[in-house]
Amino acid sequence: MSSAKTANAQGRNIFIWVAHPNADSLCASLADRYASGAKAKGANVRHMALSEMDFDTDGPSLKGTEGLEPDLVAWQQNVAWADHILIVHPYWWASMPARAKAVLDRGLSSGFAYQYTGRGMGWNKLLKGRSGDAIITSDTPPLLDTLLYRKPGRRVLRNQVFDFVGIKARKILQLGSVKLAKLAKIENWLKQAEQLGMKAAR
Repeated sequence: MSSAKTANAQGRNIFIWVAHPNADSLCASLADRYASGAKAKGANVRHMALSEMDFDTDGPSLKGTEGLEPDLVAWQQNVAWADHILIVHPYWWASMPARAKAVLDRGLSSGFAYQYTGRGMGWNKLLKGRSGDAIITSDTPPLLDTLLYRKPGRRVLRNQVFDFVGIKARKILQLGSVKLAKLAKIENWLKQAEQLGMKAAR
């Protein structure tokens, strides 16, 4: 189930979602360091982990909270509460894991995250006023991912997810290669995550 952590009531509200199917992951460690940085600057932090969420990946996605399991409703409530959102996920086949994508498919529902206007192509971005960061871990080096594949994971998250619903992307950071990284490199990534958290709290 979901968990929430609250800090100084006067700070920015930051929702951190660890979109990794496994509880013990580099993504979780990066999220923890980001949270530490944000809390150090007075932010209120709520945290959810995909590994603890219970929902049907093939369930219906209708309108608002209709047809959603309690953990998906809680996820929506945390998004609505937040001034700023962090998504941390691994890079599998040029995207986030299927179970994480299912949360977006069902949780960013019509009437909650967006609303089409009439019968045309226009839509209202219902999550305007929020900003967002993302940290993506990959075995593919980010430069290679950019040159060979045109950074699909970063591009989709920035344009087709954040921008579509009105979240202003601040930093979309891809870290890799994870499988080749030595401890010193990983510690540097953790420090980067902490610094991002500090910036998000401002």
